[in-house]
Amino acid sequence: MRKLKHSIAAIGLSSLLVAAGCSNDDSNGDNFSENVNYTISGIESGAGIMQAADRALDEYDSLEGWTLLPSSTGPMAIALDNAIRDEDPIIITGWTPHWMFAKYDLKYLEDPKKALGETEHISTMAREGLEQDNPDAYKLLDQFKWSVEEIESVMLEASEEGDPEAAARNWIEDNPDRVAEWTNGVAEGNGQEISLTYTEQDTELASTNVLKHVFEDLGYEVTITPVDIAIMWQSVATGEADATLGGWLPTTHGDLYNEYKDQLVDLGANLEGAKLGLVVPSYVEADSIEDLKPKE
Repeated sequence: MRKLKHSIAAIGLSSLLVAAGCSNDDSNGDNFSENVNYTISGIESGAGIMQAADRALDEYDSLEGWTLLPSSTGPMAIALDNAIRDEDPIIITGWTPHWMFAKYDLKYLEDPKKALGETEHISTMAREGLEQDNPDAYKLLDQFKWSVEEIESVMLEASEEGDPEAAARNWIEDNPDRVAEWTNGVAEGNGQEISLTYTEQDTELASTNVLKHVFEDLGYEVTITPVDIAIMWQSVATGEADATLGGWLPTTHGDLYNEYKDQLVDLGANLEGAKLGLVVPSYVEADSIEDLKPKE
């Protein structure tokens, strides 16, 4: 697999802005690839979406000579906002759910070779023995399911206001019927401790904070701990954490699932319709990765 061409430490916002192009004159034609400097603006190099995008560089002739530019989610989002404001060309690594789809008019480039995988789901994983130790907490975890639109509304408020806990609380107050579905048949707690691990992606930050508040409203003491992806899976498998809501399957975390699936309990999808891909603003005429042009 081709190695990423720059380290995160070497990439700043200015590089992403250059990659976004500087003119909207040819953002909708054959010159699109040239105007984005044959560059895909990405996030942290270890992220699953970056590994998937790197596979696409290897599999598509149309991406020959292109660069996958790592950075972090914040600078990428700023570069996207600046590009859209001026209708400049840009292509980024994107995924659903994400607040940017609630804020901007975006589209995925078609991926006929499935280099970035197919539609995924996000699953809840619980430690072995939790159902016996705390059946009501287990039941709530098992019943926790929501839609892409719901989580993206939480993510958007968290991004705009900078307070994911407040965004989670506001969503709970505005959606009592959905919360009632999750808590149906679940007895109130009496100070029992529940520990959840998650990765510091906007999706998991939203889902974990929402469920944290639901648990607390029922009388539980909840600890949420951000960790690396591998540690998230390991912590549940070893019983150091009770559960995680962040299992992207079957592709993104597939290797980790296969490693730990016999040591934890898969409660199934808490969200359907997750997706990874290359994303452009809707005003860009390219519809497929195969519409892009190799660097000569």
